[in-house]
Amino acid sequence: MTRSKRKWDHIQHSLNTGQSRLTGFDEITFVHQGLPNCSVEQVELSTKIGELELSSPIFINAMTGGGGQTTLEINQKLAIVARETNIPMAVGSQMSAIKDPSEAYTYKIVRKENENGTIIANLGSEATVDQALTAIEMVRADAFQIHLNTIQELTMPEGDRDFTGALTRIENIVNKSGVPVIVKEVGFGMSMETVQKLKSVGVTAVDVGGYGGTNFAKVENERRDHLLSFFNEWGIPTAISIIEARSRCPELFILGSGGIQNSLDIVKALSIGANAAGLAGRFLKVLMESGHEKLIEEINIILNEIRFMMTALGAVTVPDLQSVPLIISGETHHWLNERGISTKQFSCR
Repeated sequence: MTRSKRKWDHIQHSLNTGQSRLTGFDEITFVHQGLPNCSVEQVELSTKIGELELSSPIFINAMTGGGGQTTLEINQKLAIVARETNIPMAVGSQMSAIKDPSEAYTYKIVRKENENGTIIANLGSEATVDQALTAIEMVRADAFQIHLNTIQELTMPEGDRDFTGALTRIENIVNKSGVPVIVKEVGFGMSMETVQKLKSVGVTAVDVGGYGGTNFAKVENERRDHLLSFFNEWGIPTAISIIEARSRCPELFILGSGGIQNSLDIVKALSIGANAAGLAGRFLKVLMESGHEKLIEEINIILNEIRFMMTALGAVTVPDLQSVPLIISGETHHWLNERGISTKQFSCR
């Protein structure tokens, strides 16, 4: 199967498998604040990823590219959306264009449509320094995203089977890239141990890419004759991943993604430690079903709803959100306490 065909298969299967809502966000409840003492006009949505100043705490996470005209059109529309809403955008894995330069146009369109926006390049952890530099130059990227997708590759019929040396390759890219490096999971979450290792080699930010959104094990199992069904329930829920990452590495920039569906999920992600939240599956669904103008409208509604919730909580800035009290219950509470993370630090702050 060609890479182009596989890219389109991934898009179709992602839309069909949908989102599982097993992120852990439903087990987080804010403590109502009757006297918030602020106004909607005071709310400031800006945040940072390393030295990058972002106008809002949401971004379009990596989706596609390298699949010919179809993925060109998706990336073009997403770039227009990013430009019109002034939010960052990550492209999908650029390895297709590294292997076949004729596919580079499906990624370059993003910078063409969004000349002054924040664009994040993307390759997997198998990438070399030279490949990373090529990917960064291809879209004139402001940051570089390295994705970790061990479970997806193992489930993929034609996927990788050797994952040795990944941390060393990441460290080499950190030292040579010239832009902030973000390491991202693709739907299976990050443990505190993984985050600690990434911090030790100088990674700027981690995107936890938690369990509960698009399930790439299920996507790849749709393409298998013999199912590896045990991987379908594999992973760390998004809310837990954010808290584990922040608990172990409080000074690291943490990006929350994986099944984030709406403004409430975003505010919860920020409140438990994320600096920003990435959406992919939700945005792709709106784009494919209703078009890019509807997606622009949707994002503006989300941003306005975030302002309303921050006002209700008395949080004028994103850092303020990380001091509002909230209650963690259910399986999320159980997991965190078993991992040595007291949930009272959230309920009593």
